[in-house]
Amino acid sequence: VQLQASGGGKVQVGDSLSLSCTASGRSINNYATAWFRQFPGNEREMVARITWSGDMLHYADFVSGRFRISRDNAKNTVYLQMTRLTTVDTAVYYCAVGRYSIYPADYDYWGQGTQVTVSS
Repeated sequence: VQLQASGGGKVQVGDSLSLSCTASGRSINNYATAWFRQFPGNEREMVARITWSGDMLHYADFVSGRFRISRDNAKNTVYLQMTRLTTVDTAVYYCAVGRYSIYPADYDYWGQGTQVTVSS
C-alpha cells in the first residue's frame, strides 16, 4: 500500500485546512486509518483515528472538537478537516493505515508526511 498525503500548507491562526490521504496498490477498506503529527525532535502522536467502517472515531484531547476525520472507502481516501488552527498545530502530519490504535507501531503503512504551518 502506498499512501499519498496532500493538503498541507501555510495558514494563519484561526484558519482551516483539509488534508487528504489516498491509498494505491491495495484497498484499505479493511484497515483502520489515522492521522499522526510530529514536532521536530519528538515522536509521532496520534491526532485522530477511524475504524475501517467509520463506526468508531477517536480524537486526541488537544483536538478539542476542532478537527474531523473521515474516510471514503470507494475512493480509498481518508481526510482530516482542521479548523481553528493555532500555532501549536504546526507540525508534519502523517496518514497511516493499520490497526485501530493510538500507537504508531500498530500501523503498517505510512504516508510521506505533509507540513502544516500556522503563523500568528
